[in-house]
Amino acid sequence: MADLNLQEIRDTLVVVAHEAGRMILSANPTDISQGTKLNSTDIVTETDKAVEDHVSKRLSEAYPSFAFVGEETYKPGVQVTAAPTFIVDPIDGTNNFVHAFPHACISLGFAVDHVPTIGVVYNPYLDQLYSAIRGQGAYLTEGAIWGLEGGQGRRTKLPFSKHPPALAGLDTTLVAIEWGAARDGPNFELKTEVFKRLAASKENGGSIVHGFRSLGSAALNLCAVAAGQLDIYWEGGCWAWDVCAGWAILAEAGGIMAGGNPGVWNPRVDDRKYLAVRGAPSGQKEIVEEFWKVIGDKKLDYDS
Repeated sequence: MADLNLQEIRDTLVVVAHEAGRMILSANPTDISQGTKLNSTDIVTETDKAVEDHVSKRLSEAYPSFAFVGEETYKPGVQVTAAPTFIVDPIDGTNNFVHAFPHACISLGFAVDHVPTIGVVYNPYLDQLYSAIRGQGAYLTEGAIWGLEGGQGRRTKLPFSKHPPALAGLDTTLVAIEWGAARDGPNFELKTEVFKRLAASKENGGSIVHGFRSLGSAALNLCAVAAGQLDIYWEGGCWAWDVCAGWAILAEAGGIMAGGNPGVWNPRVDDRKYLAVRGAPSGQKEIVEEFWKVIGDKKLDYDS
């Protein structure tokens, strides 16, 4: 990694993210062609494909020796290797995009030796760009394209709090969840059971978390955990392109990524089962173990 210019790669990804953001904003969801993959919730649009084509071309021209894994060009069975790899979701939150709900983003991750090393996540609707380089911190830049602060935007180090509170237990947490595209089978049943256990009162054997939030984008959920706006994000069924960029940002903001199943402390970037926890002076390990107890003996099981 020593011979890689991580700052230059990050700066290139920021430029590409802004270009992709303009493509997303220029598309009218009611006029574009769209189809489905798994079912009616698993949507792909011509804009997803056009953005990925643009990103792939731009990055292959700038870094022809690096590998590229993108959602729309992914081939089943392909795994992320140790080689420097761009891991890209052209529109994370496609359901939000087609409904014109302003929480969709482009997620540009860069992994080396399977480790999320650079992350750039850009929500063009709000002109919010999250970014991180391993070992150099995580930041939110707002309003750069809108011309705020002389065109540079407002840059804030993550997490927002300079002194984030300790994690005291699930009953003090705001938890991010997503239903996912598959709406039947054992994984769906386990998700709904865990959601119920988290929400229920302690008198009924639950954890009574403060509440659930579903931004409709794994990348934006991870950025919200990195910012300290959410405490935990439990996910199963998403892919490396959904989490790579957000994972890099989370880690640089002091957060940790454990496995979505009990006992997994070091998940792979393409593991498909994740438990993200915000930065805190104490309580991260304990909150993970408490969450795993809620899951119990069953496990999420997704094909790679």
